[in-house]
Amino acid sequence: MDSLGGIAMFVQVADSGSFSATGRLLGLSSSAVGKSVARMEARLGARLFQRSTRHLALTDEGEKFLARCKRILAEVAAAERELGESTGAPSGRLRISLPRYSGLFEPVIAAFMLAYPAIELDLDFSDALVNIVSDGFDAAVRTGELDDSGLTRRKLCTFRRLLVASPAYLARHGQPGHPADLAQHQRLHYRFPATVRLEQWPLTMEGTAPAPGMVCNSVEMRVHLAVQGQGIAYLPAFAVQRELAAGQLISLLNEHTQQQTGFWLLWPASRHMPPRLRVFIDFLVEQFQNRTFGAWP
Repeated sequence: MDSLGGIAMFVQVADSGSFSATGRLLGLSSSAVGKSVARMEARLGARLFQRSTRHLALTDEGEKFLARCKRILAEVAAAERELGESTGAPSGRLRISLPRYSGLFEPVIAAFMLAYPAIELDLDFSDALVNIVSDGFDAAVRTGELDDSGLTRRKLCTFRRLLVASPAYLARHGQPGHPADLAQHQRLHYRFPATVRLEQWPLTMEGTAPAPGMVCNSVEMRVHLAVQGQGIAYLPAFAVQRELAAGQLISLLNEHTQQQTGFWLLWPASRHMPPRLRVFIDFLVEQFQNRTFGAWP
């Protein structure tokens, strides 16, 4: 079996595409690096690189071997971090992908930072789909049905979406009494960034031409426009809690908006979970306690 040093050298050659560049990085001659790779190929009985005077490229066997080698090195690094952190408070960097929904995660993240000041958070707020492993995230929070069997998950909470409008808008245009009435109202739609499709409202509005509306990919903009009387919006209940409580918005057709969506915390399956990731997972699960936002009646 090749040593970890030999595996790390192979990975470096694959990433740099050059024996000489790897040699400069490791303080070795390009010849020594080339011989190390050749010995590895001989032991494996497979060619890992196609070589020419100006070009170095992985073979199909090399591509497969590289993927496994990177996983081996990542597991070793994770084990080293875990051992290093086990003697003290969790520390280090966590890169987390969070949805752009406003008002739900901010206070929880702030409380986590106070509880674990030695953990450095790198937060990416986006509604786009991410590949947790290849994009370099430690964990991600997402909604909906999740099919990736390579990820471990915990459910954080559920929420309803509500149809809302301002009292001023309803005074001008009337309050819909049935889902079909929405076709005659201005609607503030959401477009998913990953698929560019419009979010479907769980209501039947066939048979009539839709009134003019607006489309965007921002919760905040739709809340603002709804409060300003620009139309009816279909929004997460937690995003409009303050506006509903203040009377700035009114929920509509509640009996037709009972479907609930879950927020899930996902992370790569691994035998060696860093303590900083473990405490982050436990903290979020404890804070949300599988609550339902917008339960009705």
